[in-house]
Amino acid sequence: MAPQQLRLYQLEPDRIDEFISLWRKQIVPARKAAGFTVEGAWVSREEAGFAWVVGYDGPGSFEKADKRYYDSPERAAIDPNPADFLLNVETVMVEPLV
Repeated sequence: MAPQQLRLYQLEPDRIDEFISLWRKQIVPARKAAGFTVEGAWVSREEAGFAWVVGYDGPGSFEKADKRYYDSPERAAIDPNPADFLLNVETVMVEPLV
């Protein structure tokens, strides 16, 4: 089973749809280009929350691949910067039970 990371974001409440568009059009393609898979994503509009699970089954560790992703030209090209939408970020490595 590929290592997976649960990413929990608290978003700027008035920018949820803008973030989702950026996530779909730029973040997901950049992650996939770096060898990651997107296992699922969820939004809570009431809580301005966004959660997604990203997996990696390539060479090396998840952590090294994640660093390569953040250092990549594809990540640098994402505009606007995803961090501009985020009030809080939590990440945790997870494994599926079912």
